[in-house]
This record gives sequence, C-alpha cells and structure tokens, in this order.
Amino acid sequence: MKSILTLAIETSCDETSAAVVRNGREVLSNVIYSQIDLHKLYGGVVPEIASRNHVEKISGIIDEALREAGCSFQELDLIATTYGPGLVGALLVGLSTAKALAFSLNKPLIPVNHIEGHVAANYIAHPDLEPPFAALIVSGGHTHLVKVVDYGHYQILGKTRDDAAGEAYDKVARALGIGYPGGPQIDRLARLGNGAAIPFTRTYLEQDSLDFSFSGLKSAVLSYLNQMKMKGEPVVVEDVAASFQEAVVDVLTDKAVAAAVSSDVGTLVLAGGVAANSRLREVLDQKTKAKGIMMLYPPIELCTDNAAMIGCAGHYAYLNGHIADMTLNAVPNLTLDVLSF
Repeated sequence: MKSILTLAIETSCDETSAAVVRNGREVLSNVIYSQIDLHKLYGGVVPEIASRNHVEKISGIIDEALREAGCSFQELDLIATTYGPGLVGALLVGLSTAKALAFSLNKPLIPVNHIEGHVAANYIAHPDLEPPFAALIVSGGHTHLVKVVDYGHYQILGKTRDDAAGEAYDKVARALGIGYPGGPQIDRLARLGNGAAIPFTRTYLEQDSLDFSFSGLKSAVLSYLNQMKMKGEPVVVEDVAASFQEAVVDVLTDKAVAAAVSSDVGTLVLAGGVAANSRLREVLDQKTKAKGIMMLYPPIELCTDNAAMIGCAGHYAYLNGHIADMTLNAVPNLTLDVLSF
C-alpha cells in the first residue's frame, strides 16, 4: 500500500504550526512557533496581533517542516488545514495558505475541525488506539465529552454551557495577577497550596447531566478575592489556586468517568491544552483505575495546538472522502458534529 504524506497547517489561535505526517500516525516533522510572549503583555490573545504574526511566520514554518521531514512539495499527497473553530483572522491565514498550495500543486485540500485534531493527537501517541472510546476535550475555548464512535464520527455527550475550563483558568489567573497563560501558572502554584482551604462550590447541574458550567466557580473565586480585600485580610494565592483547581478537576473527572461508563467503552482519552494539567491527569488516573477503564493522554507537546494532530485527523478525513474545493471558508464557531465545507 502506498504511503500517504500529508502537509498539515494549524493557525487557529496563537500558534503557527506546520507538520508532515505519514499515513496519519507517523510524524516526520512538527514545527510550532508560539506567540505567547507577544500576548503576555495584554493578558490574553489579541486577534489582530495573532493574525499579523501568522502572516509573517507561516511560509518559513512550512519550509522548516518540509526540510525536517526530508521531502519536497511535489512528494506531498494531501494538504490539510484547520478551518475552525478559532479566531477568524488567524484561521484565514492558514486556510488561504493551504488553498494556494493545494491549487498550485494540484493536491486534495482536506478541511480539519480543530477539536477533532485534539482527539487525533491520541492516535499519534498511542499507535494501537482505535475507536470506539470516550474523550474529554479540555482547552481554552472548549470543554467537551464525546464518544468517538469511529474515525470522524462523534457523539457529543456533554459540553460547557458557559465558560470553557481553560477560559476559567485564564480569568482566575488574571484576577490573581499571576500572568498569562493561566493554566500552567495555576497548576504550578496549586502544587504549593492546600486544595481544601477554600470550599468552592462544584457545579454538577441536573442529575446525570454530562454538561459543564464553570462561570459560577469563576464568580465564586472573584467574590472571595473581593471579600478578602474588603476585610483587609491577606490572600494566600497558592491556596486559592489549589482550591479552584480541585473544584474544576473534581467536576471534569467525575463526569468524564461517568461518560466512559455510560458509553460502554473501556477507554477514556484526554485531549486539548488543559490535558497538560498535572492534577487533572493524576485524578483521572486514580478514578479510571478504580473503574477498570484504560486512561490515555498525549505527551505535553501534543496537548497544545500543533499541526501534527491536524495531519492525523486530515488523513482519516481524506479516507472518509472529506475533500474540500476552493470555496472552503473559515468557520470560527464550528462545532464537532458539523461539516461546513
């Protein structure tokens, strides 16, 4: 069987990335340029700055990915690109580049859902992983529980009704004055604090619901900080970080294990930027082991936004016949259960 070489492009937020992936799971290169230092000044991603930086970096990143993989443009079989969800300006940079390459090289253009890419990172990390399995997808913009029925076929079991978990981390970190991005900072400080110091409420919603809500928890943290300020009492930042993180992790892990059990699958995978969180991994390991569920997650470098995961997802999208034409547009609010090209 002829191997399929995919050039993948990812520019949905503040990472410019290109990768070459063979047969969906063998990563020949995965080049990532992060803009975090540019956005730290503002406490979050500034869309205009992100888009401009993608324009400046994308060509060099693609050239580097091809050089590392030891292949030429002519040897490529597919051009895969993220077309949503994400920041519309940022998405358009990668999408326009991918369309130009696909047109000029006469190669198939493969549209990839960014959320699906995060799930696919586990296929790279675990070569024997096959559907069906359950997945907890946790990032700055998304918190989903899904059953992966087959490649490209997802059943959404639950999702956030307001703030995503990663978004809540960033907002709490900003209130604590500990910098951006909030997830790694809170994770680091939480290891030094007492997670039982402040009894922040866990929001589970209706009985048996697999949806999430983190806006109430975020408001509770802000209210606590305001009360301490009004009383003139010192805030132990490490305890606030640890108590907030315990509340988030308790809800995420309880619902993820419940989803794996109710879906009647023996495997749960973790995906997305927050999948790098050390406490989330630790508690999931404990709770899945107690239920006899296999727990899998990608290495840290595949948790953040990267093109290798897009290449993997793009490979299976191509095998499923999902090929776009030159009218493909960015869909900033794309959901996991919709193909909009």
